[in-house]
Amino acid sequence: MTYCVGMMLEKGIVMMSDTRTNSGVDNISVFRKMFQWSDTDRIIAVMTAGNLATTQAVVSKLEERNKAPEDREPSILKCTTMFQVANLVGELLRATIEERQMSVDGQAGGPRFSASLIVAGQIAGMEPRLFLIYPEGNFIEASADTPFFQIGETKYGRPIIIRGYDRTMSFEDGVKLLMVSMDSTLAANLSVGMPLDVLVLERDRFDPLHERRIMASDPYFQEISSSWSDALRTAFHSLPDYSFNDRDESVG
Repeated sequence: MTYCVGMMLEKGIVMMSDTRTNSGVDNISVFRKMFQWSDTDRIIAVMTAGNLATTQAVVSKLEERNKAPEDREPSILKCTTMFQVANLVGELLRATIEERQMSVDGQAGGPRFSASLIVAGQIAGMEPRLFLIYPEGNFIEASADTPFFQIGETKYGRPIIIRGYDRTMSFEDGVKLLMVSMDSTLAANLSVGMPLDVLVLERDRFDPLHERRIMASDPYFQEISSSWSDALRTAFHSLPDYSFNDRDESVG
């Protein structure tokens, strides 16, 4: 499985992904799920979840188009808006899934291919933008009402972000919030695993402000994990006590 999250802040975008892939408990591997491309007037990042062969094919096609002559096929480095970037990536994802599905259709019990992507970035003179791309190729954009997107194993880390998110928070606090969200997911689901990749995109800057791979042995992440567990226990024990002697007057 996978857990990737992208979060909009006033200052830019914070992204984090795990790197675990598995085809059963005895076939677990590490693969990068976060990719980025930049030029003098833009920076674009993609995170992937779903069928690994499908997502790798999409990323490879994006790479090939970036290196191909400008007049051959459209490239995300030549799109004039981030909307066009999201549309191009969505079309590639849909086409790749269709190609792979056609190759196995008619086979009894054949695999079903699915994948989803998060696309983030900024082109000079425009606002930073964040998109969630569905397997069908369509997409939605983050907004003030929905300022973050998750793909993969989302349910364990989502409550953390909802309760802790503040659009005006610093990048450092944004990374810390996503670390807590990721730690909660790691504790609840073995299909999500270390190391983690972090990417911070600052508004109007077309190279990463911060990028880092966090290993399981990372002292800061270990401190975040243990401190969060301690804080939860302290908060739990500070809640009002429940007593069997309390009687609900509404019942009998």
